[in-house]
Amino acid sequence: MGRLTAKSKNVMQNGHIPPIRFEPVDFQRALLDWYDGARRALPWRAGPGEKADPYKVWLSEIMLQQTTVKAVIPYFETFVARWPAAEALAAASRDEVLAAWAGLGYYSRARNLYACAQAVARSGFPTSEAALRALPGVGAYTAAAIAAIAFDERAAVVDGNVERVIARLFAVEQPFPAARLAIRRLAEALTPSERPGDYAQGMMDLGATVCTPRAPSCPVCPARAYCAASARGEAERFPVKAPKAERPLRRGDAFVIVRTERGGPHILLRRRKDEGLLGGMMEAPCSEWAANAPLASPPDGNWTEGRTVQHTFTHFHLEMRVLAAHHDEVKPAAEAFGGDWAALANLSAFALPAVMKKAVASGLEALGLEQPSVQPSFKAARRASNVSTVERSARPSTRAGRK
Repeated sequence: MGRLTAKSKNVMQNGHIPPIRFEPVDFQRALLDWYDGARRALPWRAGPGEKADPYKVWLSEIMLQQTTVKAVIPYFETFVARWPAAEALAAASRDEVLAAWAGLGYYSRARNLYACAQAVARSGFPTSEAALRALPGVGAYTAAAIAAIAFDERAAVVDGNVERVIARLFAVEQPFPAARLAIRRLAEALTPSERPGDYAQGMMDLGATVCTPRAPSCPVCPARAYCAASARGEAERFPVKAPKAERPLRRGDAFVIVRTERGGPHILLRRRKDEGLLGGMMEAPCSEWAANAPLASPPDGNWTEGRTVQHTFTHFHLEMRVLAAHHDEVKPAAEAFGGDWAALANLSAFALPAVMKKAVASGLEALGLEQPSVQPSFKAARRASNVSTVERSARPSTRAGRK
């Protein structure tokens, strides 16, 4: 187990970083003893005494960025069944990977996942935290997690759960996000040299199952004897957070155009640019999503207005008017939009993000057409088309999720 050095103790005294008033080795032992008996069984996690699979660790850590464990498990299992190793994933097409990722959000992760798989297929997984950071889509947190869990390297792994545990252990009064530097310094000082992977996963499990955001289970917490917030009886007050800025509202249009060919209905789809929000994914043709601007008149043609789609992205809320039409009634507009015709029966093969599934569901409903029978999520999207849900868009962070 690691011990706190004199240099580390001095660092703790600086600025907003509280001092460590207990022996880190005692805390480490208590956490690992608890983890040995309470560890969660997760499909990417090696069992006791087993060696972790770097591919599964990497894949799960990319998926878990800003996404909950519950949401990730079915995607992870689908990916591993279809592509059991980095070489298999690298041999797939990017469109196949994006389509399999559709609905998981933060789509830059999928593009980076594909690029990273190709790099790993050529050279294998680096085994150090520093070398892992050179891989596409692997930032500081993900590199530390892979290094600790897959390669047993001492690395401070700090996700949202760990931040909460540390903030409570030391009753960090500085509000987030400014407190993150102090949290990281404290996490580095507590990380042991022995069993760093188990320690990292123990901290994650502690935050996910015991030291929860609301109503933490302090009486059964293995860290209670070391926790300043619990001693004060105010664990739920931490972490202290700065007031959230209100998300601005943007508006735009989605155009759902349907035609019948080769015996079945097809819908017009086009690919978004790789750069920016939902990059590389497919969409029903859309106008620009603009703030503080009235909706423009639709293109010439016989359009039917569907349910307005409401959708919340990380940095803004979207209200999208849905205009639907049969191709024969809007031919000039369809030609101007460009794109390709996709069979509704095969829509699950296309990388449609959740907001576009909502738009398509709304448009098909407006035209009196059946939802795609092979894409059950379209029925849920239709029901949710007037409900705000979070679409996790391209931002490589780990502050949410893992619960």
